[in-house]
Amino acid sequence: MALQVIGAGFGRTGTLSLKVALERLGFKKCHHMTEVLSNPESAPAWVAASRGEHVDWHEVFSGYKACVDWPSCMFYRELMEVFPEAKVVITVRDPERWYESVNTTIAILTMDTPRWLCWLVPAIGAVIKVSLACVWKTFDNRFEDKEHAIAVFRAHIEEVKRVVPPSRLLVFEVAQGWGPLCEFLDVPVPVGAFPHLNDRTAMGRRLRILRILRILGPLLLLAIVVGLWWLLTWLFAASGLGVLLA
Repeated sequence: MALQVIGAGFGRTGTLSLKVALERLGFKKCHHMTEVLSNPESAPAWVAASRGEHVDWHEVFSGYKACVDWPSCMFYRELMEVFPEAKVVITVRDPERWYESVNTTIAILTMDTPRWLCWLVPAIGAVIKVSLACVWKTFDNRFEDKEHAIAVFRAHIEEVKRVVPPSRLLVFEVAQGWGPLCEFLDVPVPVGAFPHLNDRTAMGRRLRILRILRILGPLLLLAIVVGLWWLLTWLFAASGLGVLLA
């Protein structure tokens, strides 16, 4: 199976909505950062690609007909060469709103996720590793510099427009709905509204869970320490060593 659609747009430009839309149009499955969470064993390949090492893209995208979002958007040039028949869709958004969205969602989730949670849940650790290698590296690890981050965002869009032949490229805002996307991909317009997922409300719930976990982590560690102290005290007393040493 070869990729038929390559998404070149950064995350938080409607990429999850586009993933669901493409799958509804028959391009199943569509790769997205959420796939790294489902398949943490794929993380080493993405980290290797971020280092410029050779990666077998056919193996990485085995079983996929499309890809969107990070990390794949950073390798759209390579993917265009490996899959010469694939069309390219770049999702765009107002740069100021895009930066605010990333800064209040993905940035917090990546930087504030407790490392103990990454160790306890390898799938989360895989996403963090790929994010550090393929997302923040894109911004020279200077995403907190708003002007720099937005400049990188704009430059990426212009680069895609310059590199990809017009006949092979769709510049797309998810608010445009099915029309432009279906016309570009030469598929019928499906019944029903265009999907809109990963909104601020849903991301807010994830952030609240993260904050709870950050609080629970130290409490859990304290409970373990107290429990071990109690257990050792009980074993010490039960063994009679306390009497012998008195």
